[in-house]
Amino acid sequence: MAEFKYEGNRRTLTGVVISDKADKTIVVRVETLVKHPLLKKYIRRRKKFMAHDPANDCHTGDKVQIVESKPLSRRKRWHLVQILEKAV
Repeated sequence: MAEFKYEGNRRTLTGVVISDKADKTIVVRVETLVKHPLLKKYIRRRKKFMAHDPANDCHTGDKVQIVESKPLSRRKRWHLVQILEKAV
C-alpha cells in the first residue's frame, strides 16, 4: 500500500468500505453516535465518503482509516491512510 503523507491537523475518520467497484476509489460508511437533544437518546448517524485508494488494496467489508485531503474529483476529498481490519 502506498504511504500517504499529510501535514497539519486534518480530520481522520474510521469506517467500513461498502463499495470498491470504481477504479482507485472506495466508498466508506462512517457511523457516529449523536445524543438527541429532547429525548436524551443516542441515535446512530451514517454518512458515506468517497476516498482515494491508489493501489486498489481495499475490498468491501474492510475497516479503514481515511484522512481529509485536497479535492481529487467532484465528490472525492478523502484519502486512504491504512486498512485496520481485512474482511473475512
